[in-house]
Order: sequence, then C-alpha cells, then structure tokens
Amino acid sequence: MPPVEERSACRWLITGRVQGVGFRPFIYRLARELGLHGFVRNRSGTVEVVTEGDASSINAFAAAVQQHAPSLARPDITSREKVPVRPHKDFRILASSVSDADVHIPPDYSVCTHCSEEMQDPSNRRYRYPFINCTQCGPRYSLIKAMPYDRSQTTMSGFQLCGACRAEYENPNDRRFHAQPLACSDCGPELWYGEPGRAVVHGNETALAVAVAQLKSGLIIAVKGVGGYHLMVDARNERAVARLRIRKHRPHKPLAVMFPLTDDLIALHEAVIADHPALSVLASPGRPVTILPKQPQTSLADCIAPGLSQLGAMLPHSPLHQLLLQDFGGALVATSANISGEPVVTEPTEAETLLAKVADGFLHHNRPILRPIDDSVVQPRAKQLRATRAGRGFAPLELQLPWPIAAPTLATGAHLKNTLALAWDNRVVISPHIGDLDSRRSQAVFARAASDLQRLYNVRAEAVICDAHDGYASTRWAKESALPLQRVGHHQAHASALVGEWPEDTGNWLVFTWDGLGLGSDGTLWGGEALLGRPGQWRRASSFRPFRLAGGSRAGREPWRSAAALCWTAGFDWKSSLLAKEAWQKGLNCHETSSAGRLFDAAAAMIGLMEIASYEGEAPMCLEAIADPNIPALPLPLHRDAQNVLRTDWAPLIPFLMDGRQSPAARAGLFQASMALALVQQALRIRAKHGEVNIGLAGGVFQNRLLVEKILELLDEENFTVRLNEQVPCNDAGISFGQVIETLYGDF
Repeated sequence: MPPVEERSACRWLITGRVQGVGFRPFIYRLARELGLHGFVRNRSGTVEVVTEGDASSINAFAAAVQQHAPSLARPDITSREKVPVRPHKDFRILASSVSDADVHIPPDYSVCTHCSEEMQDPSNRRYRYPFINCTQCGPRYSLIKAMPYDRSQTTMSGFQLCGACRAEYENPNDRRFHAQPLACSDCGPELWYGEPGRAVVHGNETALAVAVAQLKSGLIIAVKGVGGYHLMVDARNERAVARLRIRKHRPHKPLAVMFPLTDDLIALHEAVIADHPALSVLASPGRPVTILPKQPQTSLADCIAPGLSQLGAMLPHSPLHQLLLQDFGGALVATSANISGEPVVTEPTEAETLLAKVADGFLHHNRPILRPIDDSVVQPRAKQLRATRAGRGFAPLELQLPWPIAAPTLATGAHLKNTLALAWDNRVVISPHIGDLDSRRSQAVFARAASDLQRLYNVRAEAVICDAHDGYASTRWAKESALPLQRVGHHQAHASALVGEWPEDTGNWLVFTWDGLGLGSDGTLWGGEALLGRPGQWRRASSFRPFRLAGGSRAGREPWRSAAALCWTAGFDWKSSLLAKEAWQKGLNCHETSSAGRLFDAAAAMIGLMEIASYEGEAPMCLEAIADPNIPALPLPLHRDAQNVLRTDWAPLIPFLMDGRQSPAARAGLFQASMALALVQQALRIRAKHGEVNIGLAGGVFQNRLLVEKILELLDEENFTVRLNEQVPCNDAGISFGQVIETLYGDF
C-alpha cells in the first residue's frame, strides 16, 4: 500500500480581479472536489483561503486556481504560507473581512449567454426579466458603494430577496451564489414609462411595450441602462434621426447604432463589415461601440454618420436593451443621453429635467446608478481594435507600475476627454471616461469622481499631478486641492502614457505626439512633436514649421482659421475678410503653434470639405474618409532650427491642396501620404544622429487609421520597432496615466 500522505495546511492570499466574478464559489467547489478542508472569505480587495489536506491535493489546488478560474476572474496568488493544521470539518465560505485595502473593482459586464438563454425560456421564472444577472454578468462598478463586494455595500441593498432568490444566493453550488445584483420580477427592480401629458405606465412588460410602440412610431426615447441613459430612436427613420440631431444640437457628429442580438446578426452585417476579430470584440463582456466600415448599401438613415465611411456599432449590453431591440425588431440609434461632452445622465428626475427638450418619452427603472459610466469605444488601427474611450466594461482600468510610486498620487488628466488616475504602491487605476470639462456639471462630476476614486479604493492621495496649462479645469482643481503639486507637460504625458504600456522595451524612445494643441515647455502651443529619450527625460527632437493661429480656442471648431494661418504664413492668399488678416498680422488673439492636428484641419478647409466644424475632429475624420490611399507622397523639406529641433515645412503642400483641378480624394490622399512620409524622414534623421530608437505613435491624430497604417508600412521598410497604445487611449483620455508614468520615472 502507498504511504498515507501527512496532512498540512496553507494560507493563500489571492489578489487581482477576484471579487464580483464568482470566485469564492469557484474556490469552494474546487476545494471540495480535491477533498480539502478549510475556508475562503473576501477581504477588502483580496480573497483569503486556507486549505488543509495532503500535499498533492494542495498543489493541485494551486494549479487549478490559475488554470480554471471563472472567465471574468484574473487571479494572482500573491502569498502562500504554511500554517498550523487546525482540523476543519469541511470547507466553508466565511463572512467577509475588512482587514486590508487591496481593493480591485470589477467593471460592469454585459449579460452572459446563460442568463440570456434563461431570459428567452418561457418555463424559466426569469423569463423576459430585464434585470437578470449572475456571478458572470451584470452591473458592478456602477452600483458598488464600498468593498468588500457584498450586497449590503451596493445599491441593491434596498431590494429584499424573495425566498427563491435567497435560496440561490445562499447555495454555493448555484450559479447565482452571492451574485450581489441578484433579483427577479418578484423582488427586484422594475421598469416604468413616462411621457409628458400621459399617465405613467408601471410594470416591466407594459412599460417596455409602450416604449417599443413609441420607438416604432418615430419618437425619441431616453432609456435608462447600466451606467446611465441612452437616447434611442429608429435607426432606419431618416426624419426621426434628423429630429434627434436638431434637438440635441448635434448636426454632424456620428451616432452609435445598437443592433439586435440574433443568431445570424443579420441587421449588423447588412450595415457594417465585421470580420471575426471585430465580432469577438462586439460580443465581448464589455460590449463596446466598435468603429467599423459601412456597407456600400444599407437601410440605415444616411444622417447617422454623414460624410464618413465608418459607423459605430454595438450589441445590447444589458438584458433590458436585449429585450428592447428584440421587440423592436431592428437597429436603434443609441447615443449617450447628455449635453454634448458632459457625463451621461443617471437618474430619472435629472433625465426628465435635462432632456425635456430632447426626448419624447422616458423608459426608467428603479435600480440606482451610483456613478455614471459611458459606453466604451474601440476602433481598428494597425490590425488591432484599440480603445479610444474606456467606459462601461473596460473601466476602471488597472495597470501595474514597474516599481512603487513614492506616495499615493492623483493625476487629474486633461481638459478634454478627461480621465483621472490614482496611483499607489505599484498600482495605477484609470477612471472611466468623464468627458470635457467645459461645463459646471462636468466639473462637478470630475470633483465627485476624484473623491469617489480615493474612497472606493481606500487610498488617500498625498500628492497631485496636473497639466502645465493653467486654463484647464483639471489644473485649477489640482491647484486648489492643497496637496503637493507637480505639473507635467501635455505631450510629455502623451509620450509617457505610451511607454508606460511597454515597460519591457528598454533603450531610447522616439515618440511622435501629434494632436490638437497642448502647452509646450517653451510657452508655445505644441501638437506635432517628436520627443526623444524616456519618461522623465524627454527632449524635443523634431516638429513642424510653426505658424501663428488666429482665434484662440475657436480654431478647433473653425478649420478655415488654420487654413488661413498657413496660407498667410507661406505668402498665399486666403478668401477670408481683410479684417481677419489684419488682426492676424497684428498678432491679435494669435498663438504660435506646431500642431499636426491643425494641419489636418487646414487641409480639409483648403480642399473644400468644411470651413466650420460642428464637433472636435470632424474635419480630419472627413479628410480620412475621402482620401485615396494610392496617391504618392510629396516629400517635404526638413531642416534644423536654431534650437537644434528638426522642422518639417508644410508649405509645399498648399498649392496642391488648393488645386481645384485635382479631385478632393486625390488631394486628401496626397496630404495623408505626405504627413506619413514626413514622420519617417524625421525618424531616419534622428536615428542617424542618436542611434537605434523605439518608435511610438501617441496623440489624437493617430486615431486616423489610414495615416497609421501608411506610417507603419514605411517604418517597417526602414526596420524600425514601432509601438502603439494597447489598452490606454492614445488621445487625451490617456493623459492622466501618462502624468503618473512621467512622475514615476522622474522620481526614480
């Protein structure tokens, strides 16, 4: 007979994403399968496990935790120590403890396959229940009050479980064991429908039926989801979509479209071209808005994405949205219910007040949303779908720092596309998208988010980082915080955000930081820079020929101003008034800039695409949409200035851009190809002088798929190693993370 193994005991601490993902019942079932005794319990952000049994079973337990954890879990065994054997009769799940602050907050997840199937099963007691969920799906971040993740610590604490739900909740072998948002139609949240001049309609089925009927009649309905409201309207009804645009004061900015979740996804495939990777992202637990090429012919309203070749597509992320799309029988526009640029609206009274002149009706529910969270957005670049906005399902986004930061620090990010980043020890958490900080409401949400992020993770910031620009609302807040303050240049933050995602890449970096405008270290407005070095040690290596831009912040929405500035700087005429030119000549309200983003604006105006834009980035997006990718580049002059910075001169492009004998597509194609070639010429000159460098592409300009793919093709021919942002958006949403990385390396 083989010898009987001696019993021993181990205590484990498991961190990572292990709360709100069904991890404790997984551990419970695993331990019992292996014949182990002991216990598992939540701490504030970790899971503590004690296993007692023979050595082979304990080793098998360690391997299984890593290999067979629930799909949403990301366990990291940070501690394993032998402890005295204290004979346990069995394996149990103990009550949560609050003894530490190693908090990991799960994001909100879309409805899982199992719950979706149950919702469609007439024999199931949750048939067509709009709030069905389990440990593998449903809201998390938007309803968690504090950790550990227990029902009493969520906004579901006001809903008392019925007997049937209580039995599931307390059964470790049930899929809904400790599913904190658990409910059913007998004990959980419910819908109601409201409309001015009409009696309120209560009840899940009746409210949903009225909302669907009103959508079919062409009305605009505000629908409360997981992290806030969407404004929804029939995506095939041209007049209805146009009416939404008029009411929301959004004349041209593209609108996202939600498609029914059917087996064949026929409505989706009729509207966009989606390959297998795109379909995988669309159907992932985050269910982001995914930017995809339009089909040549589609039944959708033309005014959904006017002048663009791509469309923002999404699949239903909540059971409510799945039922709504299913009953409607077609695609619906699903745009964030907010004032442009602000955070989404979350509460019924607030929705009916702020959206009174936009929505015809409101589909509400009574599950409270603790904090707003918008849809995530991803787009294809360099053969990969990359985030341009991290929201529901993607955020809060946690990344590891290469070494511990000196003190808990809050980075306040940029003014547009704002996010916050909280860093402590060797961790950094990036908040969901907050939005533009122009309005009082946005600034109030920003301030609440700064406080909430620290409270939620049980970390009090001892220092704060902000942008160098005094005009940013995030900078003003940081200055008023009374904490030790560090300023980080806008483009240094862009560069460091990219490098922060590639800590294993050593050596010098050359990061091209192309965007709209940001305050440079010389007091001018940068936007077309290449920074050489590494975080904390950047120096400006190349840029574009500077020009004086008239109109201040208005230039971002008025591309003609950029076109006029380039023409006047280079000695060409522009068709604007003499008064405008005279003001420019005198330097009235003018700022010197090297912005690549404004070069794209100018090109769109010179070609005749638009002189006034209705949203940020409209002109470059339209330029990309029409560009002929086969037009060869025009090589541009490159010289070194008195400050030893390489400068590309854009002036030779002007005659070509204004040549009406050439098609707009050809002129747009020449401009994009020339900009790509200019970048590569700069990189070659810098490598020749400084040796091998890792190339990075950071900043909002590199959301341009056509530009990025051309750059990558040319750089590959010259044997450069090129990196792009992976998880952190390349636009200003990544600035807060970059501020942390720049500070971390600077202190090292």
